Amino acid sequence: MQELRVSELAAFVAATPAVTLLDVREAWELRAASLQLPGAAVLHIPMHLIPLRLAEIDGSHPVVCICHRGARSAQVVAFLLRQGWGAVYNLAGGIDAWSLQVDPSVPRY
Repeated sequence: MQELRVSELAAFVAATPAVTLLDVREAWELRAASLQLPGAAVLHIPMHLIPLRLAEIDGSHPVVCICHRGARSAQVVAFLLRQGWGAVYNLAGGIDAWSLQVDPSVPRY
């Protein structure tokens, strides 16, 4: 499984065209803290809905999966890899690590 550290995410998005940040957290978590990066499209699909909404994810471009701490997003990456996807990454540490290491203005929960 390919992982990106939070310290690498902004540079990866800047250097990679059409990256999708796939946020697999629940809606209440998204309201509590969100991540926006110029050059990246953000798509919110809670983890339990990924199999039902798979067609909404553009697999022709890199996808970075994000959750609170990286466990759920790692499961989604594993699922997408089993479906034959290639350019799928897990954000190690999730939005919590982003808040701690990159952008302290993003609330922790």
